[in-house]
Amino acid sequence: MILSTQIAWLFILAIPIACIAWTVTHEEVFREPREYCLKRCHNGKNIAERKFFYLFTCEYCFSHYVTVLMLIITNYKLLFDDWRGYLIAGFALIFVANVYMSLFALIRIDLKKVRLDTEIVEVEKQEIKTDK
Repeated sequence: MILSTQIAWLFILAIPIACIAWTVTHEEVFREPREYCLKRCHNGKNIAERKFFYLFTCEYCFSHYVTVLMLIITNYKLLFDDWRGYLIAGFALIFVANVYMSLFALIRIDLKKVRLDTEIVEVEKQEIKTDK
């Protein structure tokens, strides 16, 4: 595969990795399993148990496992055609996916701020109307 195609694959494959890792570790649909994992990672009997359950609460940690799964599914390699290509691809995918998740988090924070500012303005308008 030529380098430009490999780079395109890198940025495209990182999207579902980021999406899966973010959804499992942050979104409401997985809240109950995540809360269970949080309890187990804080109250586990040994370090292996605590670390295993922590993986499902941290988007960075979970992205490593999603990346391994994607590498198995896609057989994607970066720069080399042997095991080194898998290794480089894995770390590159993790990096790009985590950049995507960081940008998504910043966008969500900004959107939440705008939404809260709008709600404050609406409440102030209502208070002004009721005072008259």
